[in-house]
Amino acid sequence: MSASSPFRLIAVTLDERSVVRRTREIEQEREIAIYDLLEGNDFHPAGSAGGPYHLHLGVEENRLVFDIRLEDESEHGRIMLSLTPFRRMIKDYFLVCESYFKAIRNAPPSQIEALDMGRRGLHNDGSQLLQTRLAGKIDVDFDTARRLFTLICVLHLKA
Repeated sequence: MSASSPFRLIAVTLDERSVVRRTREIEQEREIAIYDLLEGNDFHPAGSAGGPYHLHLGVEENRLVFDIRLEDESEHGRIMLSLTPFRRMIKDYFLVCESYFKAIRNAPPSQIEALDMGRRGLHNDGSQLLQTRLAGKIDVDFDTARRLFTLICVLHLKA
C-alpha cells in the first residue's frame, strides 16, 4: 500500500505489561515485524473514513485487543478477539521456532530448511486465521496479517 494511503499503520506498540520474557531471537522478530509492518501495510477498519492509524496491541482477559487511534492519538475504535483460536497455533509456532533457532547453530542445512518450512507454514496458517477472525472488523492484506501474527505471538509469551 502506498505511503499516501489513509488506510495504513504509521505506528505500532505492544502492551509491554502483557509480555513477561523475550529471547534475543524473539525480540529481533518483534523489531523486524514492526519495521516491515510500518514500511508497507494495508489496514482498513470497517466503516472508517481513513487514518493513518496508530495501533496498540495488547491482551486483556484472554482477549487480543486492537486499540486503534488516529494520527493525533484520538480514539478511533477497539477490536477484541478471543485468543482461544490462536493458542494451539502460537504454541506450535514457538516450539518450531525454538527448534529452528537451536538448529541454526549446528544442524545440517537439510534440517534447518525443514524446520524453516514448518515455521513458515505455521506462520502462514496463523496469518490466515487472523485475517478470518478480523473479517468484517478490519481488512488487512496477507503481508500485514503475517506481521501482525508475529506481534500477537510475542504478546502471547508468558514465563
